[in-house]
Amino acid sequence: MNEKTQQNNEISAINGKTLVLVGLMGAGKTSVGRRLAKHLGLRFIDADEEIEAAAGLSIEDIFEIYGEEEFRAGERRVILRILGESPCVLATGGGAFMDKEIRDAIKNNAVSVWLKADLETLLERTSRRGGRPLLKNGNPAEILEKLTKERYPVYATADITIESGNNTHEEMVGKIETALKEQLN
Repeated sequence: MNEKTQQNNEISAINGKTLVLVGLMGAGKTSVGRRLAKHLGLRFIDADEEIEAAAGLSIEDIFEIYGEEEFRAGERRVILRILGESPCVLATGGGAFMDKEIRDAIKNNAVSVWLKADLETLLERTSRRGGRPLLKNGNPAEILEKLTKERYPVYATADITIESGNNTHEEMVGKIETALKEQLN
């Protein structure tokens, strides 16, 4: 076994736990998560995609038809199910970590990694695509600023915090790997 394979096996086997990426929309959870999972030889799961598959509706439609409370209940069921399965890299929706039951399950069954991005970065990234129900009704900058104030103190309880800045996806994967190795020691 070569050194890189051995290091990746050590990282991906953090007590058989899933790596859960948390952060606001636009932080890079899905794009970084896909690359991280591939690099570590783990499955990648996007919680929002799993919710859409289970509901047979887009996230936007779930919000519109059933409301945020029902979306959050479905999100909770999906994430708790995934945490009970084999280890993977899981990208959660921006609000998932705000749910105490989800946070507690992650704390007990996973390693949480907060991808922390500044407001300017989040605005630029979220403007690239639609389908973000929380940004539909109001000024996106004001909404994201409010969400950072509400959510960043909770995200800060994650096991690992990675500042995204202007890093490439590959640099983010490297930062996460370094932080995971440090946690192993």
